[in-house]
Amino acid sequence: MEKVANSILTGTNGRELDEEFLRQANPLRRELLAHCYRMLGSAHDAEDLVQETYLRAWRAYDRFEGRSSLRTWLHRIATTACLTALETRGRRPMPTGLGSTSADPSADLAERTDVPWLQPLPDAEGDSTSDPASIVAAKEGVRLALVAALQHLPPRQRAVLILRDVLKWKASEVAEAVGTTTAAVNSTLQRARAQLAKVSPRPDEVAEPTESEQRELLDRYLSAFERKDVNALVRLFTDDIVWEMPPYAAWYRGSADVARHLADRCPARPGGVLLVPVRGNSQPGFAQYLLDPADGTYRAFTLQLLTLTTEGISHVANFMDTEVFELFGLPLTRESPVPARESPAPARESPAPAREFCAPDPEEPRTF
Repeated sequence: MEKVANSILTGTNGRELDEEFLRQANPLRRELLAHCYRMLGSAHDAEDLVQETYLRAWRAYDRFEGRSSLRTWLHRIATTACLTALETRGRRPMPTGLGSTSADPSADLAERTDVPWLQPLPDAEGDSTSDPASIVAAKEGVRLALVAALQHLPPRQRAVLILRDVLKWKASEVAEAVGTTTAAVNSTLQRARAQLAKVSPRPDEVAEPTESEQRELLDRYLSAFERKDVNALVRLFTDDIVWEMPPYAAWYRGSADVARHLADRCPARPGGVLLVPVRGNSQPGFAQYLLDPADGTYRAFTLQLLTLTTEGISHVANFMDTEVFELFGLPLTRESPVPARESPAPARESPAPAREFCAPDPEEPRTF
């Protein structure tokens, strides 16, 4: 997902796209992807809207007057495109956003194919911008807890809060982007913050351990899970850990219920599960493969993203739809375990390449 316009592409008559536009816009692609992802909750939809943003901007670039930065201009176009898309799309929840905890951790799970679930976003190999503020915003602004909480807001409130509190725009800039007044922006922001506070974790719930503590915690988790040592896993969990598994609506809170679910319902067997480190939503995680005894192949099962705190692992999101493996550039099968385990810290798997931004017919009018 790292290429949109990283080379000069040509139209049907061989005429090159505007090199100046590509040179300036291409380094901003990752920021735009993160912005659209926050708005939509879907990595696939975000990629589509980034494509739409580049297309709209390319058509209008000859009329870009430079009164704002290109970054601001592109984010404004992306915001408009996302708001239009959200007119016909519902929110993308996690199971925790649909109802209370499940009563029986040992019960059969019911898949909810009717729900457009929140998708994870794979981390990039590297940041394409050298702006420290943009890097921090991109990383902190895609944490799974925040993106899930944003889904509780109406689209316009979501846009205003992201532009003000994540991207740190002025109220006047936000007003221009969403087509309203500064007073309306301030009022909308107040309501959005109040709603977000109801569903967001407290600061003390997300305080992260040091880097070395994270590595140790992840190493112990990997070892315990591959041995299916439930007691060892429980020692790594916080008392009120949350365990959820879209597309299944059931979710569990508390180490006792999670332990019971793992013991009774998890199909992994000691020595028959393989965990491959990944990173998504600026969080560590593992792609989990289960051994098929019929042919000795490890098959994709779930992709986990973990929330690490100073008290232990407080949240595990299990994305059970194996399509996310493709999103993270991972194979659906592995013939043998990953050979090297020297570093327990999650490796940065290369995400799947994005579809290239293709120019339309050069004769098509550049309208915005």
